Amino acid sequence: MTRYWINTVSRDHLLNGVEGGFTQVQHGSRSGLRRLAKGDLIVFYSPRTAFEGGDPLQAFTALAEVSDEAPYQMVMTRDFRPWRRNVRFLPAGEAPIAPLIEPLEFIRDKRRWGFPFRRGLFEIGEADFGRIADAMGMAR
Repeated sequence: MTRYWINTVSRDHLLNGVEGGFTQVQHGSRSGLRRLAKGDLIVFYSPRTAFEGGDPLQAFTALAEVSDEAPYQMVMTRDFRPWRRNVRFLPAGEAPIAPLIEPLEFIRDKRRWGFPFRRGLFEIGEADFGRIADAMGMAR
C-alpha cells in the first residue's frame, strides 16, 4: 500500500538530491527514513531557496518515488555521515503553497499553516498528495 509524505528541504539541498537520485531528512537523520517503503511517494516542500541565507520560496518543489528497500549511510566528511534513501524524481513543476493552504487537509490551522512543515518528514493523505501533484502538473 502506497503511503504519501512531505519532506521539508531547502531548494539548494533538494537540487543535490535530484542530481544524485536520493533524499535525506532532518540533516541526515536515519529515524525518519526508516518509515519510508519502496513505492511510497514524496512531495518536497522548500521554505527557502537555500539552507543558509536563502530567499523565502514557500513552494512545493519536487515529487519522487522511493526506489530502494532501506536507508543507507553516506560518508561526506569525517564528521558528516548522513543517511539517505534512493528515489526516482518524477516530472513536475514547482507550485507555490499559498493557493493550496485552504484545501489541504493536513494544514488544520490555516493561520499557522507553516507549523506542520517544521517536522521535516511527515505523512499526508492521498487526497492531499493529489491536490499538490495536480498543482505541480504531474500527469496521473
